[in-house]
Amino acid sequence: ALGLELVGPYDVLANKVVTESAEDADFLLHWRYFYDPPEFLTVIKGNNGTQHHIGYFRDEPNKKPVFVASNHAEKDCAISPQGDNLFAAVKLHLDRVLKQTKDKKKKEELKKLSDKLECRAKEGGYSLDERPASFKERRKKMVTKTFHGAGIVVPLDSHEVGYRELPETDGDLKKMLKKIVEAKDDDERMTHFGDLQEIVTLVQFANDECDYGMGYELGIDLFCYGSHYFHKAIRNLLPLAYQLLGRDDFGKVIEAHLEDRRTEDLARLKYK
Repeated sequence: ALGLELVGPYDVLANKVVTESAEDADFLLHWRYFYDPPEFLTVIKGNNGTQHHIGYFRDEPNKKPVFVASNHAEKDCAISPQGDNLFAAVKLHLDRVLKQTKDKKKKEELKKLSDKLECRAKEGGYSLDERPASFKERRKKMVTKTFHGAGIVVPLDSHEVGYRELPETDGDLKKMLKKIVEAKDDDERMTHFGDLQEIVTLVQFANDECDYGMGYELGIDLFCYGSHYFHKAIRNLLPLAYQLLGRDDFGKVIEAHLEDRRTEDLARLKYK
């Protein structure tokens, strides 16, 4: 009724996929959509047309998810918060489906499902808020929102060392990247790349002075822009940023994803 299906790690837990001959990259990329940054792990797939999917969002690979999010990969890179647990995420989706449903019988079925879900969530002590207290607390720690909107969190010391702003606004950076992507030939493209290279040089200075968040932000923004022209720059920025932040596992994910970044055939592990 809702068009949702558990995937990703749930495929492994339910013994639905062949794991014996699978490579590490298959596990890292199983149901990883085009715009999913390493922090995002898909656990539910929705509409295939819009490539709607829901997943856990982590700031650090070895810690619990900080919230549940959704993205429509066919549309753009935007990551929307959907509560801090799957009950909340499914309930929010169900509410949207209910609003769009005209058929009375289907509406009644959905309302019954909604009541059951609310009951189970209450029994388990799960909040159904779209933006619970934990999400609001994280917002205070965000140093910048990035192109995908979910933002990044990096440790700052008492002197605010750990992050420095990019010299361009999001809007100006997007204009710069657009010029590179839409250049009429390689010569023009390389000229425009010069502007980006100036920012990369500033990132190197920032890294030397322990402001690791700057390269992290630029790398995520380039990834979110979605063009293969920036894959080399992302490779130079993000794995290093993750290493400097002690988030090496995210570095492995981004390297694997850039090697094989797809818009379809996202089930990397073979189903039984």
